[in-house]
Amino acid sequence: MASTPIPKLTFYRPACLLPPRSSFTTHSFSSPTLRVSTPRNRTGAVIVCAAKGANNKPLTGVVFEPFEEVKKELDLVPKVPQVSLARQKYTDECEAAVNEQINVEYNVSYVYHAIFAYFDRDNIALKGLAKFFKESSLEERGHAEKLMKYQNKRGGKVKLQSIVMPLSEFDHAEKGDALYAMELTLSLEKLTNAKLLNLHSVAERNHDVQLTEFIEAEYLSEQVEAIKKIAEYVAQLRRVGKGHGVWHFDQMLLHEGEEAVA
Repeated sequence: MASTPIPKLTFYRPACLLPPRSSFTTHSFSSPTLRVSTPRNRTGAVIVCAAKGANNKPLTGVVFEPFEEVKKELDLVPKVPQVSLARQKYTDECEAAVNEQINVEYNVSYVYHAIFAYFDRDNIALKGLAKFFKESSLEERGHAEKLMKYQNKRGGKVKLQSIVMPLSEFDHAEKGDALYAMELTLSLEKLTNAKLLNLHSVAERNHDVQLTEFIEAEYLSEQVEAIKKIAEYVAQLRRVGKGHGVWHFDQMLLHEGEEAVA
């Protein structure tokens, strides 16, 4: 039984594609059905030429450049020292929206800190509410700092804006101070959520998948939970009115979490 002849790839050197043969090294491999020799140039690119067809005429040669796309990306690496090296596919609109959200978080934190100072006064002395608003202020500041770290991670520039001066008095003739402050808190949490959703839509519009994932994972679920919690506090304070019930509500906030620790 006659053995099947093994086809052989033959290489030719089109002048438009290949440098002189002296700049190549040849690597060969074979199989029961194919024998191939592949020259490599000094840059590491593999030069592949097709075998002769049935009519014994060579087909078109192909230059395989496996790192051609990487070469294009290398052009995106900035050479100016003032420009971020890490930035990639991060639009100016997304950068501005993140800076705006940082400002929102700091403004809300500032308001909560002012409410903390109010309830911590000696003639108000609602320590539970003071504790709650101090923790809330620190939490919002933490949100702002997390966004600042993200801005730097993506190669943006943090640009802090002015913070609006909050109120210093929170007593209300009809609602009292505790209910008024908690209703204000609920409105601020809803405003923050609306701003986060706007930031998310900006990221989607710019096809920034990484930013949308960051907002979803770090902020949106937590914000919805916070709104539900504050809404319940508002409902409870509306029930107890301005009298002795406020003190009991304050004591609940003061000792909240102690049972879990014990």
